[in-house]
Amino acid sequence: MADELYMRRALELARLGSGYTSPNPMVGCVVVHDGRIIGEGWHWQYGGPHAEVNAIASVENKSLLPQSRVYVTLEPCSHFGKTPPCADLLISSGVRDVVICNTDPNPLVAGRGIKKLQEAGAQVKVGVLEQEGLELNKRFFTFHTLKRPFILLKWAETADGFVAADNYKPVQISGSLAQRLVHKYRAEEQAILVGTRTALADNPRLNTRLWSGRNPLRLVIDRQLQLPPHLHLFDQSQPTVVYTYKKPVDRENLYFVQLHENEPLLPQLMQDLHRRQVLSVLVEGGTFLLESLLQAGLWDEAILLKSKYKMLGSGIKAPTIAGGQLLGIHDLNTDWLQHYRKLSVALASEA
Repeated sequence: MADELYMRRALELARLGSGYTSPNPMVGCVVVHDGRIIGEGWHWQYGGPHAEVNAIASVENKSLLPQSRVYVTLEPCSHFGKTPPCADLLISSGVRDVVICNTDPNPLVAGRGIKKLQEAGAQVKVGVLEQEGLELNKRFFTFHTLKRPFILLKWAETADGFVAADNYKPVQISGSLAQRLVHKYRAEEQAILVGTRTALADNPRLNTRLWSGRNPLRLVIDRQLQLPPHLHLFDQSQPTVVYTYKKPVDRENLYFVQLHENEPLLPQLMQDLHRRQVLSVLVEGGTFLLESLLQAGLWDEAILLKSKYKMLGSGIKAPTIAGGQLLGIHDLNTDWLQHYRKLSVALASEA
């Protein structure tokens, strides 16, 4: 029970890095001596010190470390990246007792951190609150086990099941609370994707102006480069990638990826995003793109914002979720939020 208590605290700390650590995972670390927490830390942002580094640094009396138990939500790294190996730091600090939530699926680590600790004489316990850790870092585990980003679909539909009026004319469907929540999702995901029709009809900015946090990498599919240059997507205010069958010259914050016309588009898209180390993508439409991903099984979770009162009577029908488990329904004043997970999604060692 004590191990679960301290690991739960480490998971709480890890969540503080949400939206800032990609392509690294969220990691928390707690140092316990004689039943008392003497150090805590988490991975603040990509490129910065890891959780173990911050936790060890927070311990005032370093002489207590050899008699302390360290709780970390993910296997300590064993390689040089942006920072030195955390396994080496624990060893050099005299730590001899380590409890780990999840092993690291990254091939650069994948058990090597645990092995390094054990070879140095440390006692290592693995798997405490494992499922909670898998949920916390579902983006990271999906990326490394399925070799593609974690895909979160999102759309808003009227009470009678339409996403737009006839001829794809945009209609304000969601209320203010739902709109703010969407911007929170944008801040939590590494990239955001729309199709050609949505970019043209809605002219979205795809930023986080209604929520604090990083703007996501903008992605747009424009096979024939038919979108006009005056759209917000091309204002170069944040990094944007355009997937196309043509290849114009890149500009600052605006990059073009030439796809092969004679090959399926979605696998090429996933391959490029994996190469770019994009751990997660929020897909905001349009209907054709959403349905294509649903039919291909290229999704992990879906957020459906269904209006309680807005009716259209006719228009563009909303996508249909098949093979999804309803995780919950939440009341957002004028809307219902329905949260789904793909039934076949597998995290970590199940993949």
